[in-house]
Amino acid sequence: MCYQLRMAQLLVRNVGDDTVEALKRRALANQRSVEAEHRALLEEALETERLKQVERFRARIDALHETMKGRTFTPSEVVVREMRDEN
Repeated sequence: MCYQLRMAQLLVRNVGDDTVEALKRRALANQRSVEAEHRALLEEALETERLKQVERFRARIDALHETMKGRTFTPSEVVVREMRDEN
């Protein structure tokens, strides 16, 4: 049995001539087709956004750790044992 991976296609309308020319120049400079350059630009932009999200998440975790600094916590197995012993 043969399975084929389907890849989505995008059609971008109303792109200005200056933008198209800049894309062509960039593709030529990177020795890629215009389509490959377009794909690389999309992937780069989305990866940059993903990295920004990761950094924001890490900052939130660091802030949470800072608020918990110095606190003493009861291990969960102790809490569970106490709950079982109550019943």
